[in-house]
Amino acid sequence: MGMLRAGLCPGLTEEIVQLLRGRKIKTVADLAAADLEEVAQKCSLSYKALVALRRVLLAQFSAFPINGADLYEELKTSTAILSTGIGSLDKLLDAGLYTGEVCLCVAANVAHSLQQNVLYVDSNGGMTASRLLQLLQARTQDEEKQASALQRIQVVHSFDIFQMLGMLQDLRGTMAQQAAVSSGTVKVVIVDSVTAVVAPLLGGQQREGLALMMQLARELKILARELGVAVVVTNHLTRDRDGRRFKPALGRSWSFVPSTRILLDVIEGAGTLGSSQRTVCLTKSPRQPTGLQEIIDIGTLETEEQSPELPGKQT
Repeated sequence: MGMLRAGLCPGLTEEIVQLLRGRKIKTVADLAAADLEEVAQKCSLSYKALVALRRVLLAQFSAFPINGADLYEELKTSTAILSTGIGSLDKLLDAGLYTGEVCLCVAANVAHSLQQNVLYVDSNGGMTASRLLQLLQARTQDEEKQASALQRIQVVHSFDIFQMLGMLQDLRGTMAQQAAVSSGTVKVVIVDSVTAVVAPLLGGQQREGLALMMQLARELKILARELGVAVVVTNHLTRDRDGRRFKPALGRSWSFVPSTRILLDVIEGAGTLGSSQRTVCLTKSPRQPTGLQEIIDIGTLETEEQSPELPGKQT
């Protein structure tokens, strides 16, 4: 369920939100499960007003059934395929990024070649303008085109889970309004990385960590489905308990979230330490057989011919 915030529904003011948060009621689910009589007394709020708020929020956030024919028509009108600009990567992804999915990929091509708007959510401070410019320079030497592409990329810094959830919910509302009046809406949302905001909440005494992680997953999926964008999420690797193998961070629960998943890996024994060549392996896909591998150059966005014998780690 969504995080409570002012304006989420009529009557939900910032004052009420703060009072509810003081009673550890932060989401619609929290409010649905709360004893409203007790909340009304402790927060000095109207019981009838709280009942009305809960009724509206439950109606707004509850899932409604849809038949197969309607779902198919919705998919036809909302799904688009966006090229990543890397031929071999597009091949692995069955032509490119599909809007309406959560996947792992690189979307530098979208702003320049496809001339679409991109939102880059930086959660670990790793995004640099110089690196972004370098990628665009590999595409074009025209400075005006470089500047135009840079203007299509909006960067937002979000360093904790609550800030990211609030930002995504605000984004959903803003983009919905933009879609009604303009065709220049965001087409790709990149979260780099989800691990940075979720990993600190998992394990130990952080009992709400898993719930918050799945709330983030839900927000990303809603964003993709309702607004027809491709959502690209980067995840880190961690070692398993015996320290012998790498595996995706965030555990089994997150593994069910992305529709498409790729593993980017350094080529063993290839060139210097700073080599930009990587193997990319398809580990999850609703359209392609898993295990397909390609070699890409993340420094120049050039591709290499597919090799039948590529080293790489499976996840």
